[in-house]
Amino acid sequence: MTYDLKSLKVPRLAGAPLRTMVSLMERSSTRQLLAPALVKELGTLLFKSAAVNGEPTFLPIHPAGRSMGAAQARTTLAFYEQPTFSSSESVLPSTLDIANAYRNGNSTPTAVAEAVINSIKASNEGNIPLNAIISSNENDILRQAEASEKRLASGQPLGILEGIPIAIKDEIDALPYPTQVGSAVISNGEPVNMDATVLARLRADGAVIIGKTNMHEIGIGVSGANITFGHCHNPYNLKHFAGGSSGGSAAAVAAGLCPIALGADGGGSIRIPAALCGMVGLKPTWGRVSEYGAFPLCNSLAHIGPIGRTVDDVALAYSVIAGSDLLDAASCQQPNVHLSDYLNHNLSDIKLGIYTPWFSHADRDIVQQCQLAVEKLKGLKASVREVEVEQLNLQRIAHAITITSEMRAAVDKLHREQREQFAPDTRLLLALSKLFTGTDYVKAQQIRTQTIRGFERIFLETDIIVTPMTAITAPRIKRPQEDDAETSLSTTTELMRYSFSSNLAGLPSLSLPAGYTDKGLPIGLQLIGKPWQEHQLLRVAKALENTITTQSGALAFDLLSRS
Repeated sequence: MTYDLKSLKVPRLAGAPLRTMVSLMERSSTRQLLAPALVKELGTLLFKSAAVNGEPTFLPIHPAGRSMGAAQARTTLAFYEQPTFSSSESVLPSTLDIANAYRNGNSTPTAVAEAVINSIKASNEGNIPLNAIISSNENDILRQAEASEKRLASGQPLGILEGIPIAIKDEIDALPYPTQVGSAVISNGEPVNMDATVLARLRADGAVIIGKTNMHEIGIGVSGANITFGHCHNPYNLKHFAGGSSGGSAAAVAAGLCPIALGADGGGSIRIPAALCGMVGLKPTWGRVSEYGAFPLCNSLAHIGPIGRTVDDVALAYSVIAGSDLLDAASCQQPNVHLSDYLNHNLSDIKLGIYTPWFSHADRDIVQQCQLAVEKLKGLKASVREVEVEQLNLQRIAHAITITSEMRAAVDKLHREQREQFAPDTRLLLALSKLFTGTDYVKAQQIRTQTIRGFERIFLETDIIVTPMTAITAPRIKRPQEDDAETSLSTTTELMRYSFSSNLAGLPSLSLPAGYTDKGLPIGLQLIGKPWQEHQLLRVAKALENTITTQSGALAFDLLSRS
């Protein structure tokens, strides 16, 4: 097999050149003139000429298989029911650190809520604002915290997340906020009428919702650039992007504004910013977490999932938000949620797969740190074998056609009526999507079928595929004190090199810290698992996390004011 992914050499566009390209691409006549050169440069010429047979798969539905019984699944959530309230090794407070502080009298939900409010304000002061939280209601935060404090004082907490501050990506409905999807166009500023299902589940467990997080406009990019709310900056170095599209969620956790935030992932949008900000991010199996109440940007690729400071944070949030929801039919055909063997760090039963040409197609620092992480997994008794992932370039293009086509359909009416209010980089990508036909979309879904079958063959003898999470670290913002629109398809390709396959196939995947560059920028490792095997990814990540030394970024707030 020939490894066929290549780094694209497409120039970065900003300012006048970007606006000119947008103008040309939005006109049908000039778009058609540019089409041959663009198709060749973007690698879609191979896609259009490829002979693809078989049935298309329009939704990556995986059979539930043999389901663990409800009672048994409940017992395997023992970590959730009776967690060990001991201090974590996290440099900033984790969920369990805060929960422990509540229970031993060292802090209260109200004190933490006030620290959150002050930290959000402080994060946006200075020459370079973080821009992680774009909408926050102080009175609502304090109201939730006071109610939580009363429940704790009476010995009746709703759950382990009682009083824990959690931020929500701006494409997921959360009272009392509007859902703006990172855009000036989507919402009129009116609050939504009800919470998304995932929000209702977090509140039912006692979580304190602290606001909505910044995101790449309509989720159509992975850098975290946003000229409406300001670019989302990276807490490890404010002159770099946080990643996207859930950049605000990752940055909020990395800066210590909260230990958990919800993101959404159509092409790496949870895992990429988690990696660039040194956090843990989980994209569950397609259909594992209800999408009810999320803006429908890309239905066949979309996944809601948690970003956390530690693997424990992510495991706890996942165990709360996952599971069937009658309001989302796609979520109703799944096995029971569990965390079986979560605390078993002997990985002798785990078989890891590595496709070496793919694994090695990244910056040297990233490859080296990820190789060291694999050696640590081997030290935990996991076995490693070589695998081959077929048709990666066709997968990349099929994913690009699918996500841009579905996003254009999601905002088509608004785009036609209020085009000028969208950011130039968003407009360019929406215009590029018009190069693709209905035939191309169906062909992309035929490739999806082949992709799913290819992973099924790999997983016959392998439990988890290991890759770096991104091929580069957090990109530098050219002018960090300004919010000019920019786009770089070359950078996008490097950031998405390892993410698109599991979205196309609907597979669970997780990013966790693997180390840092000499300049202190985080590096992420990705674990890709079998359908419905999130518990296995979390178990392996937890075992590896214990061997990785993490560090805080340049901007860090301690909600417990620990010395």
